[in-house]
Amino acid sequence: MRRIGKISVAVLLMATMLLGGCSGKPKAAPDPTDDNYRAFYQIFVGSFSDSNGDGTGDLQGIINRMDYLNDGNMYSENSLGVQGIWLSPIFASPSYHKYDASNYYKIDEKFGTEADLVELIELCHERNVKVILDLVINHTATSHEWFMKFSNAHKEGNKNDPYYDIYSWAPIDERTAGIAYTGIPGANLEYYECNFSTDMPELNYDNKVVREEMLKVAKYYLDLGVDGFRFDAIKYIYYNDTERSVDFWKWYMDELTAYKPDIYCVGECWSGDGETLQYVEALNCFNFQVAQGEGYIANAAKGRDINVYTKYVEKYQDQVLAANAEGGMMTSFIANHDMDRAAGYLTPSTKQAHMAANLYLLCSGSPFIYYGEEIGLKGTRGGANTDANRRLAMLWGDEDTVRDPIGTSYDKKKQTNGTVADQLADETSLLHHYGKLMSLRKQYPEIARGDYKALDFGENTFGGFLITYNEGKTVLLHNTSTEEVVIDLTSCSDFPAELKKIAAYIGQGEASLKGSTLTLGPQTSVIIQ
Repeated sequence: MRRIGKISVAVLLMATMLLGGCSGKPKAAPDPTDDNYRAFYQIFVGSFSDSNGDGTGDLQGIINRMDYLNDGNMYSENSLGVQGIWLSPIFASPSYHKYDASNYYKIDEKFGTEADLVELIELCHERNVKVILDLVINHTATSHEWFMKFSNAHKEGNKNDPYYDIYSWAPIDERTAGIAYTGIPGANLEYYECNFSTDMPELNYDNKVVREEMLKVAKYYLDLGVDGFRFDAIKYIYYNDTERSVDFWKWYMDELTAYKPDIYCVGECWSGDGETLQYVEALNCFNFQVAQGEGYIANAAKGRDINVYTKYVEKYQDQVLAANAEGGMMTSFIANHDMDRAAGYLTPSTKQAHMAANLYLLCSGSPFIYYGEEIGLKGTRGGANTDANRRLAMLWGDEDTVRDPIGTSYDKKKQTNGTVADQLADETSLLHHYGKLMSLRKQYPEIARGDYKALDFGENTFGGFLITYNEGKTVLLHNTSTEEVVIDLTSCSDFPAELKKIAAYIGQGEASLKGSTLTLGPQTSVIIQ
């Protein structure tokens, strides 16, 4: 039987009353846009919610928080309303972060069991929420059985051993420049590739056995019901050889798509568009250009030239279209588990966090929310230089026993934006803002699926898009300044004069349209049809 946490019942009931919703649990509504243009929520599993009191987040903890993530009502504002969940690695691993699998076919015991994973998947599917797993296939842990057999084969000099070439390695005088290596245990002057850590040996994808084994792993979890994968470090399959890495991913994704045609996958290629767009024929990649403190989203939200952001979105869509990539789309985010938390540079008190949420959730494609972003959870490497500070325990404000991960040095006194419970009790909070944005995004499917053209009104803090979808036209405009603006919409020659009705607005002010004159409140976005 599932334990129901206090946040998912008592506090959400209070939020329902605050928002004027119907009492009781909303009924599930069919999603008329049941495709992959979804807003996902990234969960660092060990830091999210603890169900058994051991201090580590787990799969049952996520199950207990499903009413918080998605209550089953498509247009409800009483939950976040996420349409997909990305789980950080859950496979058996010696590390707290699990990005080094020791056994791909076993759920790490700290997180639960395979039965727990299936239960979570089934619950998500009841609410039309997709589940993708973080699958790290370029390297394993040194404690993986394969690596131990690989090391033994080299120690014995047995080139006929099937594990001899399962990892990427080279003799001392044949090592490739720009690639990190370390010595194979017990072997003489032979080195294995390890670009992330000596504890993370790189697999050899010239070996057909490796390719087939990693296909089996993916298919195993697809058979369990997962909807797809987030692939870690995709350019490291053949590091510093983009062409070969792209060819691999085309092959791999062709195999997986043939197995599950509606699969959802996204890759991490931490590079500029010049490199990531080479992968788009195989799979979408996270858009690092818009992320972090100096990314296009943050800069626009902080009042810098919004036209830089809008023109970039249009250009990116055009580039994906030119690549002839079926299912190609933007995959926006502000921060993730490898980055300092956005609340450090987009503060809820200045409403910049609210504005940034408008910019990336009311936009093309499939955006990703990093857990806790919706409450302004803070965390930075700082002088400690540890990623654990970016993966801190979710602040529920109830009796959840989840603790910060190993290696954390972040002072809890710096967490000044409150807990989930605090923000649910405040209808002006960032959390409520996220819930309203998610509902709005679903009410207007053209936002995620339409073709975007940037609209430049000659103003640095006012701009937006003409969106074309199913032969209809919609305009989405943002005022990122802290002052109300009055704009003659015909000052932009691309604005369709026939659009004269405000469909919706969201932000710190209101919106009105008289003739072609739009009055738009500070840090507010408006949809015109």
